[in-house]
Amino acid sequence: MRIAILGAGAVGGYDGAVLARAGHEVQLLARGSHLDAIRAGGLRVTEPDGTVWVPTVAATDDLAALRGAELALVTVKAYDLDAIGAIAADLARHGATVLPLLNGVEAAERLEQLGVPRQSLLGGLAVISAERTGPGQIHRKSQFNRVVVGELEGGLSERARGIAAVLGGAGIEARPSAEMPLELWRKFVFITTMASCCGLARTSIGPLRTAPLGQALLERATAESVAVGRATGIRFAADEVSRVLEQVRSLPATMKPSFLLDLEHGGPTELDVLGGAVSRLGRQLGVPTPVHDSAVAAIGAALGLTG
Repeated sequence: MRIAILGAGAVGGYDGAVLARAGHEVQLLARGSHLDAIRAGGLRVTEPDGTVWVPTVAATDDLAALRGAELALVTVKAYDLDAIGAIAADLARHGATVLPLLNGVEAAERLEQLGVPRQSLLGGLAVISAERTGPGQIHRKSQFNRVVVGELEGGLSERARGIAAVLGGAGIEARPSAEMPLELWRKFVFITTMASCCGLARTSIGPLRTAPLGQALLERATAESVAVGRATGIRFAADEVSRVLEQVRSLPATMKPSFLLDLEHGGPTELDVLGGAVSRLGRQLGVPTPVHDSAVAAIGAALGLTG
């Protein structure tokens, strides 16, 4: 299959390498020193056990080289989505199915606003811990690499099954889902809890779990996101809050969400699409979200954000 990867960072770079190794015709969209490094010496991939391999994978900054792709994986961070929206729309007009694998629950809708026809979009999510450690270098930290794909309105389609099979055949733990809206929101609840709480505390999850009132903060943040999701029509299980908190309890004490890593690195963050989205949707729907409101206010002020 011809596959364009729009965003050759941690997730896109790793999955692009895996798909290329499986024999697919992959083009990574990259720029600057990252593009130069891939062209000069390939993409250096480090696995959790320390194994290093260098796949043969093409990289480009030329839209014309991406045209003709059957599948376009959108793997940029949410704050870069607007910058590649026109490229995704162009590929969709040339026949590509566009599959966003971003954090948050609004990526597909934003791509549609940017010109991608809704019928060309699928819903998707990725569960992986990976980092771009330098130009041309990707380190997968987690033993897992999971992808879920499905139709935006729900229901199991042959298109979703086919794409999951392509990803699965390359070694990614991929599955189609008939309940993609629920899948997206379940991940969203977990990452918003982690982002807002660890972001407020500026610490990994371990110290937060053992801090006075730390468990209360985690529980309240989780309950807020679940309540907002329910208000949008998401049919969570009755024990959804408990399920997420158990997931949080199972994490290594040193675990830092990618949101906190972005804060520590001083770069842009996904505040607007994580806690910011919970806060914004809560106000629209009349659902109180004091923990996420506080996170947006405090972190936003520290970052110098306005409006």
